[in-house]
Amino acid sequence: MVDTALMPIPGPVDPVPIARAVTPRGDGRTDLLGLPRETIRDLFAAAGLDPRQAKLRAKQVYHWIYHRGATDFAVMTDIAKSMRPWLAERFAIGRPEVIEAQHSIDGTRKWLLRTSDGHDFEMVFIPDADRGTLCVSSQVGCTLNCRFCHTGTMKLVRNLTAGEIVGQVMLARDALGEWPKGAMDVGDEADAASYTADGRLLTNIVMMGMGEPLYNFDNVKAALNIVMDGDGLALSKRRITLSTSGVVPMMARCGEEIGVNLAVSLHATNKQIRDEIVPLNRKYGIEELLEACAAYPGASNARRITFEYVMLKDKNDSDQHARELVELIRRYKLPAKVNLIPFNPWPGAGYDTSTPERVRRFSEIVFEAGISAPVRTPRGRDIDAACGQLKTAAEKKSRAQRDRDARAEVLAH
Repeated sequence: MVDTALMPIPGPVDPVPIARAVTPRGDGRTDLLGLPRETIRDLFAAAGLDPRQAKLRAKQVYHWIYHRGATDFAVMTDIAKSMRPWLAERFAIGRPEVIEAQHSIDGTRKWLLRTSDGHDFEMVFIPDADRGTLCVSSQVGCTLNCRFCHTGTMKLVRNLTAGEIVGQVMLARDALGEWPKGAMDVGDEADAASYTADGRLLTNIVMMGMGEPLYNFDNVKAALNIVMDGDGLALSKRRITLSTSGVVPMMARCGEEIGVNLAVSLHATNKQIRDEIVPLNRKYGIEELLEACAAYPGASNARRITFEYVMLKDKNDSDQHARELVELIRRYKLPAKVNLIPFNPWPGAGYDTSTPERVRRFSEIVFEAGISAPVRTPRGRDIDAACGQLKTAAEKKSRAQRDRDARAEVLAH
């Protein structure tokens, strides 16, 4: 039976989630997705392989999972036929279940996914002329209750595992057809070297989906280590951005132990407004947050910190707010750029979208101060995939209705 109990939350000001254990697989097998090669080796050894065999098989399986996108041991042609059923009996290579896939008129794609223990979450792929960005979730739900964000109205159920986080990248590559074809033995340097972001549809990852990544630090770190591993998914850390609402104590660890680009959901320039929009500000105030940004390992003019700033009509969008933002960035000598995000309305939000003229003027003031402040073009609004809109369709459409829709689609073809 699926465990649907919500994660206990200690309090509204410091909402640190207490991880609930993931329900084990019903078939008793161990899912290898999201595990480092060393752990896979140890599991193989514990299952009865001698150390040398365990090391070799772990290298082969790891390669097939992340370079070939394999989900079935039967396709692993460089592993003896007699060994493949032995592996399949004890281990699995999972993927989150795809419940629904939606395409926006602007090319954005959103997937409703389900964990093996029955919890739903979403991911989004945003194609552009020069890149393709996958917006990855880190939790089922969220604790932070940011007032402009639809995801924040969901209760937090649990953290996603490293496998469920990596699984989103794997599913996107499945859908985009971005796995190599044909035979490729372990150690084939020519084929392995060609497996880079160059010329591929999926080039960038942003940890900006459902949840606060720094409240699921260990699993996010483990997942991104596989994504960045040259023997894993081999995506450069410069192509990965982690977004936080300001979990100050974890920011330095993020820079030191993961080393990806940092984005911060700022959204206001003073305590009163940010306390309202981003309640976490009552625990870690703007000054403390910006000091942590100034100390972020690896931050430089070449690797600027991105400040995300959602534009809310008559709340945080005045000329004075723009000048205060410039002053904050200058005071803390931050190598920064600002992403201005037109608010994406949703029922009951309580805010309106700033006018295009107001957004343009705000941007001009920041640009004139020598700070980049592009306006982010809303993407995927027609499928509720735009920034701040992710809230699983499970709450909007019953499972029975989705089943009826799926049957109708099959019959239509």
